[in-house]
Amino acid sequence: MNAAEQVQSVAFASALASALTLVRSYFPAASANLMPWRDDPETRRWCESETIDLAFHFPGWSPRLQCRSLLMQLRIKSPQGGDAPHLLGVLIRGMTFEGERWRLATVGDWQPTGSFLPEPAQMAQLHEICRALFDLFPSCSASGDST
Repeated sequence: MNAAEQVQSVAFASALASALTLVRSYFPAASANLMPWRDDPETRRWCESETIDLAFHFPGWSPRLQCRSLLMQLRIKSPQGGDAPHLLGVLIRGMTFEGERWRLATVGDWQPTGSFLPEPAQMAQLHEICRALFDLFPSCSASGDST
């Protein structure tokens, strides 16, 4: 679901703003997009309310990242009351106009998959971003929730 549609509390907005600032600190030339999905019936059919979707678009081709945009999905556990959401996982996709070139998910060994992978230094940055995102959002275990 588009990140702009998910903001329901000040805590949530603060966590999202921190996530945007974090990614922009690694990729300052990228512009953030809080609504990467079209608002039409076909897209709405695939809506996942347990994700926060945002994109970062580069001014042109990024040869080191092998893409023009990063599509980021933050898998969340819905917040309780005014709390920020709990981050369960991150999926980052390197995109072009032709589609997905690679993906990195924070499950298993966190290894990227795809035909055209980013350079190792950029992959290390993406791993750092993912680790920092887990630090930004409260963990389920910190709240005493075992799910």
